[in-house]
Amino acid sequence: MTLHIHNTLTRQKEVFEPLDPSHVRMYVCGPTVYDWAHIGNARPVVVFDTLYRLLKRHYPKVTYVRNITDVDDKIIARAKESNISIKELTLKTTEMFHQDMGKLNALHPDFEPRATDYIGPMIALIEKLLAAGHAYEAEGHVLFSVPSMADYGQLSRLSRKDLVAGARVEVAPYKKDPADFVLWKPASEKDGQGWDSPFGFGRPGWHIECSAMAEDRLGETFDIHGGGLDLIFPHHENEIAQSRCAHNGKPFARYWVHNGFLVVNGEKMSKSLGNFYTVHELLEHAPGEALRLSLLGTHYRQPYDFTLEGLAQNKATLDKWYSALRQVKDIKAESSIVDEAFEEALLDDLNTPLAISRLHELVRLLNSAEDEKEKAQLKACLLASANAMGLLQQDPELWLQGQADEAIESQINARLEARKARNFAKADEIRDALAAQGIILEDNAQGTTWRRM
Repeated sequence: MTLHIHNTLTRQKEVFEPLDPSHVRMYVCGPTVYDWAHIGNARPVVVFDTLYRLLKRHYPKVTYVRNITDVDDKIIARAKESNISIKELTLKTTEMFHQDMGKLNALHPDFEPRATDYIGPMIALIEKLLAAGHAYEAEGHVLFSVPSMADYGQLSRLSRKDLVAGARVEVAPYKKDPADFVLWKPASEKDGQGWDSPFGFGRPGWHIECSAMAEDRLGETFDIHGGGLDLIFPHHENEIAQSRCAHNGKPFARYWVHNGFLVVNGEKMSKSLGNFYTVHELLEHAPGEALRLSLLGTHYRQPYDFTLEGLAQNKATLDKWYSALRQVKDIKAESSIVDEAFEEALLDDLNTPLAISRLHELVRLLNSAEDEKEKAQLKACLLASANAMGLLQQDPELWLQGQADEAIESQINARLEARKARNFAKADEIRDALAAQGIILEDNAQGTTWRRM
């Protein structure tokens, strides 16, 4: 089986051919840690976790690097606002990120470099660019000279006019060219985040951080660089420019893989629209596996429209899958081979919707199987395939018991609302229905508790 993957650099789906078939190297841009991760942050985590799992099944060694950006203006502002140190804020929010992504069954990357641990390599990279004539100093800043690179813009394919007119290009009087971008900027010691350098006290620009960390962990050229579509310009374009120019034009990453944009209920996610969801909030609506299944239900390169209704549907899907597994809980799975059709779907540019459809088919076959040996084979195939996508990783009984407990709590809340509305007939109806299921309610001054008969 051969992996085909869409390369943003060439705008084509290509056969994946690693530099070293015995060791695949992948870098993905990670979070800027100052708050809870939102659903948009979770999409690349789940997408590239799925790719990581796939690569590990087909290559003897895979090194996956995902960075932590812990130096940023937003971080400084939030630390001041919260009246805590920058380090305390970033350590706390990094742990919050890890906990939430763990609940989505995301594997931890092999390396997770923090930007503040790589200031030395960043300074060294900037010095190389200055020596090669690709950067210059101005008013305490060091800037990359975009005109010094003849083929700048190959990834985004933006025209010179588009590059300059782009809203994300900072206009500043100290720039020699409007498209030039910051490698190092001056900082005030009172900000609490800055370092001494040959260019003066300051801190790195965002783009140079990833170039330095990727090179340190994966080498000057590596296989896959991933991230969201919104990072193509300027972030990834500028990473390519500074890394290639620092190494005499040597390629940076060979395959560029980007996941599509995320919207909520058909609109851009925004706090002002009331449709902004953090992963932490959504985990109160459904288990992490349901959120993971939702994120994988749309092909990674397509726009993804998140809805709470869709999340509920995916939770119901997992309930059905776990129910099928519970029916064969006493049958030992015969092997752990991933289904061929399922794997072929993932190898075709990570076609997760097609892979999920195959999981549905395996569940259907398992439910209709009559022979015990066939059930054992289908159970093994379903578990191996779902686990390859980070799904069905819980005990069926515990999963379904958890869902049952949630349903009981929901009924108790409905009874409480009925009593508040003085609809005592409805309240009694709910109590009787629960009693018929063996659930005994006990009202007291603190509220209502329940126990099984």
